[in-house]
Amino acid sequence: MLFVSAMDINKQGKQKRMKVNHVIPMLLVMITLAYPSRQNMEKAEREAEKKSGPFLEQSCGCHLTGVLDDCFCDVESIDVFNNYKIFPKLQKLQERDYFRYYKVNLKRPCPFWPDDGHCSIKDCHVEPCPESKVPLGIKSGNYNKYSQEANHEDDLEDCEQSNKLGAVNSTLSNQSKEAFIDWARYDDAQDHFCELDDETSPEVQYVDLLLNPERYTGYKGPSAWRVWNSIYEENCFKPRSVYRPLNPLAPTISGDNGESFYEWLEGLCLEKRVFYRLISGLHASINLHLSAKYILEDTWGNPRWGPNTKEFNLRFHPAYTKGEGPRRLKNLYFLYLIELRALSKVASYFERSIVDLYTGNMEEDAATKNLLLDILTDTKSFPMHFDEKSMFAGNKKEARSLKEEFRLHFKNISRIMDCVGCDKCRLWGKLQTQGLGTALKILFSEKEIQSLPENSPSKGFQLTRQEIVALINAFGRLSTSIKELQNFKYLLHDNR
Repeated sequence: MLFVSAMDINKQGKQKRMKVNHVIPMLLVMITLAYPSRQNMEKAEREAEKKSGPFLEQSCGCHLTGVLDDCFCDVESIDVFNNYKIFPKLQKLQERDYFRYYKVNLKRPCPFWPDDGHCSIKDCHVEPCPESKVPLGIKSGNYNKYSQEANHEDDLEDCEQSNKLGAVNSTLSNQSKEAFIDWARYDDAQDHFCELDDETSPEVQYVDLLLNPERYTGYKGPSAWRVWNSIYEENCFKPRSVYRPLNPLAPTISGDNGESFYEWLEGLCLEKRVFYRLISGLHASINLHLSAKYILEDTWGNPRWGPNTKEFNLRFHPAYTKGEGPRRLKNLYFLYLIELRALSKVASYFERSIVDLYTGNMEEDAATKNLLLDILTDTKSFPMHFDEKSMFAGNKKEARSLKEEFRLHFKNISRIMDCVGCDKCRLWGKLQTQGLGTALKILFSEKEIQSLPENSPSKGFQLTRQEIVALINAFGRLSTSIKELQNFKYLLHDNR
């Protein structure tokens, strides 16, 4: 595959060479000067408080309400469904061995600009999981390939000795071996929305997600800004003449509080609006996690983490974000709907008896699958799902071209995650983009999922364990964000 650096695809769907602007030293200086310092942010906060008065108390960015853009679902329905039905179950599922161990390469070089060094802050560090801690079934590679009938525990030792087909070679029938090879071919096909890590690379390692939670690390400034700027400016279908609100490099236009940007956005086709809202929602979710798990004090090497309402306000309050905060949070809800829809669509894949979330512990594996199926049943019961059929409709040739453009843009964003300088931020950035990419793959594979055989391996649609782990944990992050949003609402109300 030819690796490329950004997207510039014409209307006929012909792919041109992708380019990413290399950030020259002078631009970095401009970004550093333009990027708001904590002192400037505090000054802005004091000024906003003077101007806003009661507005601050009554119009917190977390007080969202009403119907979301480009769908018929309202914020209140999602809050109730998530906080009281889905969130508690997801928390339990993410603690299961199958979903807590994630295999990832955190050493892949940035493909777009010279590496500017990794974050030296201690909270950026990721603690890898020793091989001895990883369940044998996960390491052996039997996960989610066959049910017990195809993989007996008694054959585990023999499985580990196999070479050509990995851990399942010595116990598979010829028919199953053929299917396994088909899966390998499928994994190499050009229908992924993400750049997947090579799991055979010596630099790939298991990470225990429970021991490396996503939280505030102190990673910020020009390096972090450059990553998000590349995502928005190079990959969100935006011409350079249109400036995003709060972009420190945007020219100051009197009276324009971002309205010109949203006029441009509303003029796009549905698919491109959806793309932007997905990225904005992901960004908002990450910022919410950092505000909710902020280091409040660190005495004698014993840090205390918790919600920081000041940090939340600086990132989301309309008075401090020129009205952007509520829009960002609504995009978070929109992203939640997209991934919720994907889970409801993929339920039939996991309901088959042949799918086994295998770790080697028969009792726990059965309980894990039952809990997953319970959650998937809940997702199907949600009454206001996003209608993905409204996307890529109309002229088949144009729709196919647009879908490929959509896929390549998102795939490029997944590669940008290898440019994040903080290891912990990179870990969770890669996981959440892969989770969203898996959700998109599901939504656009409806026919293949509907035709899955009940008792034999599928050739048309397959999910790897990494995709499954990323999908559930990414949705878990969104679910947590919406729950944390409720917590911030209570905290800000109490602090009035």
